[in-house]
Amino acid sequence: MDATAETIRRILTSTGDTWALVGLSTNQSRAAWGVARVLQRFGKRIVPVHPKAETVHGERGYASLAEIPFPVDVVDVFVNSGLAGKVADEAVAIGAKAVWFQLGVVDTQAYARTREAGLDMVMDRCPAIEIPLLD
Repeated sequence: MDATAETIRRILTSTGDTWALVGLSTNQSRAAWGVARVLQRFGKRIVPVHPKAETVHGERGYASLAEIPFPVDVVDVFVNSGLAGKVADEAVAIGAKAVWFQLGVVDTQAYARTREAGLDMVMDRCPAIEIPLLD
């Protein structure tokens, strides 16, 4: 169920530039904070999604994916594996084009549902590691 290099490249280069980061808050010690900064450096618009709906890196936050009032291309998931499947289902419901589960986030059933719905999907990888590796 590991994403191919082609899927990773497609998500990072041509799926779209609006990335909702579920679990992103102002806590600078969390991985999401640094990953968001890297994505911005590579031209991505980040959208923080966290119950506190905090503004992070100059971008307004939302309490849920459903509250975002514009299209989202990729949903990047920083919550634990037990909650990730619900987030993947929400990503499908809002019309996202891809779902990215961060390092350590694995849910094979959610992967299957998301792929069956026609979305690209990556599990247990980090875009901040992958994007600088692109040619």
